[in-house]
Amino acid sequence: MTEPLLSVENLSVNFRMQEKVIEAVKSVSFTLNPMETVALVGESGSGKSVTALSILQLLPYPKASHPTGHVYFHGHDLVRAPEKHLLSIRGNKIAMIFQEPMTSLNPLHTVQKQIEEVLLVHKGLIGEKARRRCLEVLEMAGFKDGKSRLQAYPHQLSGGQRQRVMIAMALACEPEILIADEPTTALDVTIQAKLLDLLKKLQQDLGMAMLLITHDLGIVRKMADRIVVMKDGVMMEAGEMKEVFAHPKSPYTRHLINSFPKGKAVPALPDAKPLLKAEHIRVYFDIRKGIFRRKVDDIRAVDDVSVTLREGHTLGIVGESGSGKTTFAMAMLRLEKSQGVIWFHGNEIQDYGRKKLRPLRREMQIVFQDPNGSLSPRMSISQIVAEGLEIHRIGKTAQERDLHVIKALEEVGLDPESRFRYPHEFSGGQRQRVAIARAIVLKPKLVVLDEPTSALDRSVQVDMIDLLRKLQMDHKLSYLFISHDLAVVRAISHEVLVMRHGKIIESGTADSIFTSPQKHYTKSLIKAAFDLKVA
Repeated sequence: MTEPLLSVENLSVNFRMQEKVIEAVKSVSFTLNPMETVALVGESGSGKSVTALSILQLLPYPKASHPTGHVYFHGHDLVRAPEKHLLSIRGNKIAMIFQEPMTSLNPLHTVQKQIEEVLLVHKGLIGEKARRRCLEVLEMAGFKDGKSRLQAYPHQLSGGQRQRVMIAMALACEPEILIADEPTTALDVTIQAKLLDLLKKLQQDLGMAMLLITHDLGIVRKMADRIVVMKDGVMMEAGEMKEVFAHPKSPYTRHLINSFPKGKAVPALPDAKPLLKAEHIRVYFDIRKGIFRRKVDDIRAVDDVSVTLREGHTLGIVGESGSGKTTFAMAMLRLEKSQGVIWFHGNEIQDYGRKKLRPLRREMQIVFQDPNGSLSPRMSISQIVAEGLEIHRIGKTAQERDLHVIKALEEVGLDPESRFRYPHEFSGGQRQRVAIARAIVLKPKLVVLDEPTSALDRSVQVDMIDLLRKLQMDHKLSYLFISHDLAVVRAISHEVLVMRHGKIIESGTADSIFTSPQKHYTKSLIKAAFDLKVA
């Protein structure tokens, strides 16, 4: 047998937080062979990323320490290697793709400068040689016209393009091992499928081994040779991918495998009246150039869209990034300027001013994709949920408002005693429940859910869908549900709207869209989504 390329032995990681020591990883062991893909699998907080960062010794010192363990690469223990040796390994022999490229790429540097930095540090390439190599790796990463992207900044690229830049940077020195940490989490299903196919091809072409970190078992089925399942820093199970999926030994592994959105939307209300109606909605953004900023063109973010959402129903809106989903929803809430006609609860509200819209705001609420960005870190959970009550003058006293907060937290499955804690003290799923509590405490009729499950683990997604169904039945809520995850949309929606380039490509009942799609684009979305989940 060939020697393992990488060997992790009895690795533990502790974090010192003030006077407290947290055991993040406990005695984890696995190997990675040449040309092999090993997947580290588990929910958020399981220790996957901490294990991967330990390989390259990228954890913060002195907060992080390794009470036990070794990481052997070509006979050298990286845990105890000098910094000079580690610098020669990082990005050169072992490269890493991070989950969120927007935080990994420098917003002040062009694509060319960021790739050339890697080439300069590890290969000593400068000038025209470095530029040619930039173009080569961009082409390898899927950019057909790399020249047009060399001078682009990260904010000028889409999510998929930024991730391709990260791949190009990682491949610049042709590493022996590629560590991919949740490389496709927030991407559209079609882009996910393309990036995964790209990684497989590059692995074969370059002869790399890959350590894949993910909570998505569909990706594991498609990519991995072997699997390591982690929970709370402990290795629960390890083995050949097909064997683990066919005969899981750990109850936790079985739980992960069975965590897939199931069921259908709640029974529709009989004779439900239209709650929200929109006709010929258009949202155009001007493109201006020159000294005098003259308009030269426009971006048609939403182009002549008409919909009807009935009481107690869920309208799912699907499409790739940039299709106009969120812009359309913002227009429905009168948070984005638009042309066309909007009716809410029988009233035409398109021309309402701020003062006239104010009493309607409590009936139209929104839950955003990222609770980290939408929940103030300086406010307690009680203050966050009660803020809307104070604005709309619901509850005569602080004690009365506190009772409303307690009831809302109970409805979303959170302990009311936790209401004096702050957002950073909760998990991602718990923070999303807080965001939902903030919306339902006002007893709205319409809730816009903008990618509410995209950043959550599969098992947490399943719990979130069950919660949303329950709230919809209890309060007769209408949902405008925006997502690129078609499995989630199918599990909660009555009707589905497929958007592309600001236009409606196809619409109909959820059953008709998912079982008998008519348009090629819809078929490609469904194929990319469900092939990945059952691969």
